[in-house]
Amino acid sequence: MCKPLYAWFVLTFGLPLVAVEVVPVGAGSYLNGLPEGAKGPPVAPFVTEDVHGPVPTNTWWSSLAWEPLSDTMFPHPFSVKATNTGWQLNYPGAHLAANKDAIMGMGGNDLTLGNSAVNTFRQALVSRWSDSTVTARLGEPGQAIHLTFGHGLPYAFATYEGGEPVVFFKSAPHILEGSGNTPALVVEVGDRVYGLYAPQGTNWLGLGTAKLIAQTNGKNYFSVAVLPDHQPATLKLFQAHAYAHVTEVRAEGKYDRTHGLVSTTFTAKTEVKEGTESETLLALYPHQWRMAQANFTGHSYASVRGPMKLSQGNTFTSAATLPALLPGLPLTPQTDRGKLTQLLTQDLLGKATTHGDTYWLGKQLGKWSNLLPLADALKDDAAQQACAQRLKESLENFLSATRNGETKKLGEGFVAYDPRWGTLIGYPASFGSDDQLNDHHFHYGYFLRAAGELARRDPTWIKSWGPMVRLLARDIASADRQDKLFPYLRCFDVYAGHSWASGHAKFGDGNNQESSSESINAWYGLMLLGETTGDLALRDQAAWMLGTEVSAIEDYWFNVHGDLFPKTYPASVVTMIWGGKGANATWFSADPQMTHGINFLPVTAGSFYLGRWPEYAKQNHDALVKELTNFHPTHQKKPVVPPPAPGFTVWADVLWMQQATFDAPAALKNWEARPVEFKPEAGNSLAQTQAWLNLFNEYGPIQRSVTADYPWTAVFAKNNQVTHIAWNLTAQPLEVKFSDGTVVSCNPGTINQVTTPAKK
Repeated sequence: MCKPLYAWFVLTFGLPLVAVEVVPVGAGSYLNGLPEGAKGPPVAPFVTEDVHGPVPTNTWWSSLAWEPLSDTMFPHPFSVKATNTGWQLNYPGAHLAANKDAIMGMGGNDLTLGNSAVNTFRQALVSRWSDSTVTARLGEPGQAIHLTFGHGLPYAFATYEGGEPVVFFKSAPHILEGSGNTPALVVEVGDRVYGLYAPQGTNWLGLGTAKLIAQTNGKNYFSVAVLPDHQPATLKLFQAHAYAHVTEVRAEGKYDRTHGLVSTTFTAKTEVKEGTESETLLALYPHQWRMAQANFTGHSYASVRGPMKLSQGNTFTSAATLPALLPGLPLTPQTDRGKLTQLLTQDLLGKATTHGDTYWLGKQLGKWSNLLPLADALKDDAAQQACAQRLKESLENFLSATRNGETKKLGEGFVAYDPRWGTLIGYPASFGSDDQLNDHHFHYGYFLRAAGELARRDPTWIKSWGPMVRLLARDIASADRQDKLFPYLRCFDVYAGHSWASGHAKFGDGNNQESSSESINAWYGLMLLGETTGDLALRDQAAWMLGTEVSAIEDYWFNVHGDLFPKTYPASVVTMIWGGKGANATWFSADPQMTHGINFLPVTAGSFYLGRWPEYAKQNHDALVKELTNFHPTHQKKPVVPPPAPGFTVWADVLWMQQATFDAPAALKNWEARPVEFKPEAGNSLAQTQAWLNLFNEYGPIQRSVTADYPWTAVFAKNNQVTHIAWNLTAQPLEVKFSDGTVVSCNPGTINQVTTPAKK
């Protein structure tokens, strides 16, 4: 059965065409195929007949694979949409607008690339992809346009089957350069400038009208570029590179342990259609150009992420600093251990819920994973056993498709593999993690963190259950481009520098991600799992993803440098990144406590990056307090309860933890004034909050300028005293060297710290 027909069958009948079987993996198992009653994606991928293996989801171009045509995609500086009239192209950065709700690019389309042999296109099918590009066939074999486009490409590259290139405009464009018998035309649409590059020997028809036809004399290639200006040198530069068609862009990530850096080298592969120029042009996002080795041209594009700087050449390297990380929160010398033990006991009261949907169970796993290192440090045997048992019981249930020899029913907790999309779906599901494949990294990140914490203390357990845990890891971040079960790096967009949460991206504004902090939690969990199982390749991969995504968060969610948000955007944070905008909103609430807090939680020993720029952290907090003063819920069903200081009624513990990164004494004072009946955020705990506040109160803010040659380190400074902390997770003694010259020695499996005077 051909894939378009297969897609139609599943869309019509909603049935996966596979038998369901139990597949044993280590001590656990999963179902191959979705059981009766289980929701999964309603369609099979829209791909060409020669595509085999798992198809990416959670990408900027996912709507191409989920729909017969597509919604708008945002491979900046372009936006692209597959429609029944052709490929719509636009430059959304030409006119940016911003208000209190969002930063937005220009909508609509400036031109449509069609085929003279086709009046109406029925579908677009994905034919290939790379780390930052996609190629799709619009139309049927023999009468189609194959278009390659991607992040950072100022060109869209087309090849034709049958017919000639046709370019439609809303009205006749102004011809700035070229004539009816030149291969290239430069056209102006409003104040946007595009280059149209046909083969040598082309004749143009329709000049002066809204429809241009390129008579190419049988040659089948064509490209369109959005131009930063129409200066003669710019036109010459773009025409010279227009015939080096990019076929793929490959990214190679690296964690440089010696210098505490992560880097990504991007390499474009080109096919020269005519002439001798084999290099292309690539536009870098801000998180890339801040620390880049690239041949910049001096040109740039505007985008909702900020200015994109244009480089010449097929390769460039970007870098970022790995933030401070520890496997758990250490106890400070002044910690009141009796008080902390009481809070820990209170956190573990009552019967634990070790079953549930993948998100809410995940949050409980995160809570117990945070408490277990604290229980170890306090030498609280009962708490240690309770946390470890809850983690094991939850994971072992979820990672088994059978109970007492029988296949589990829906609601009992298991994972099932959908071979159409190459993904593991956890049941019970939540937030569209089943039928839309949303948020897998948010959910499974908690499971990976829990498994890594258990692996740190129980090698026998991870040996038995590790194979199933690795399947979860591969679902969200397989590092193998040849993986037969899962796509490469499902959720992580290497070029954009961050992850995407929607599986399908069927939105007019492209894909999106709200809780950047839960994305970091996933890579933190993956990193811990790699370290504790001795898989340093996995650890280094996760470190690269984590460090890169933190750099993107600091630019696109937080704007810590203060140079990217438009002046007309008054908010201190973008709470949800979309392909085509940055929004000051959440999916679930307009409450400022949630719009800010969703990008803080869960607060773990992998969350120190929240305070890497204390001046920004204060700005974020001050804005929250101001916004909350003016916030009036429109559907208040209950009388307002007097809030804990300083006016927080929701997720107060999480918000105080963020406050502590720049003003720990004030945060601690607010915490100590909380009501007796205070309950922490669902994935947080009283003991974790207390330990975090103690740490920042005693040691001061994080020092982002000091790195180390081992990842599990943190540096704080207060009153001219610098505290260096290292946690040795290896089985050998370790000397950790910090970039300021400090050395901390650690025995196997232990934490140690050195406090020194600040260097002038």
